[in-house]
Amino acid sequence: MLFRVDRHSYGRGIYYIFRGGSNHGREIPAQVESNKWYRPDLSEREILLTENLSTLITEAVNERSRDLDRLSVLEMVRIINDEDKKVASAVEAELEHIAQAIEIIAEALRKGGHLIYLGAGTSGRLGVLDAVECPPTFGLAPEIIRGVLAGGERAMFRSAEDVEDDEMQGAADLRREGITSADVIVGIAASGRTPYTIGGLKEARRRGCKTVAITNNPGSPMTALADVAITPVVGPEVLAGSTRMKAGTSQKIVLNMISTGVMVRLGKVYSNLMVDVRPTNGKLVERAKRIIREVTGLDRARVEGLWVEADQETRTAIVMALADCSAAEAREALARHGGRVREAVEERRGQPAASGLRRPS
Repeated sequence: MLFRVDRHSYGRGIYYIFRGGSNHGREIPAQVESNKWYRPDLSEREILLTENLSTLITEAVNERSRDLDRLSVLEMVRIINDEDKKVASAVEAELEHIAQAIEIIAEALRKGGHLIYLGAGTSGRLGVLDAVECPPTFGLAPEIIRGVLAGGERAMFRSAEDVEDDEMQGAADLRREGITSADVIVGIAASGRTPYTIGGLKEARRRGCKTVAITNNPGSPMTALADVAITPVVGPEVLAGSTRMKAGTSQKIVLNMISTGVMVRLGKVYSNLMVDVRPTNGKLVERAKRIIREVTGLDRARVEGLWVEADQETRTAIVMALADCSAAEAREALARHGGRVREAVEERRGQPAASGLRRPS
């Protein structure tokens, strides 16, 4: 017989999450990975939809905000602000896991795979938000990073909570995306027990995909289905159970780290600049030109000339300027180094590029 108890402290409270044992009269599950538990004998729908939500940290009542409806507006927002300050520390505790996820995803994308975020409600919408920001920010084809939301496009704009209870739909939606073993699936759910997301993670594992779970309840069923589990413990919400608040904020921070870290590893960033930004409107055109000026130290007129010669390709223009080469030569060097500006410049110069941004005129 196997039994596990996770003990988490938060503020003045201590929260226990029971994993296994006779919790709720169920048999003890089998241990399938170190420190992880899994229920192969019952469907997740049978288990999860009847699970006592009070055992979840994200469903607990926050003692600091019990009198929320009696406070002044200023007192109320102070409490919300104080609670939000704890989110960064919760994410900090998961940095090693976040770094592991970034390495896995970057390697998959480097080999032609895709990153797919999967979730329902707030968690799913945050995945979609991160996915749609990547093409204009990093010059990425839209199909490379995608968000799959329970309920589809309509659920992005109007809540559709009922669809999150359908485990089979989560699997079906990923099949519709045509996932393969080359892809990485990131399941997102504050509770870690959402049937839709669990169904998708199960399907991903059946197809040989690498999986990542982002949840705010350690030891949840989703973590047992993940190669990497990221579980920032943000504690009870100011508004009990409203995981669009601290839990959602922590998920957004983690997603920011993942997509940014992956793009850095893929050479979409030089120094701390978005050198593959897609110039699809006036603001982004000016941003691209400003990046070229910042990197090269050239004046506006010379940058305008480079911009035209490089066919509005920011990375190409930078390599042309720093390595004193033609657009064709710059593109060839970038292609040999997976689009990484620094390595392309080093090759063309025949020596390591300077650590500083600007090249002397």
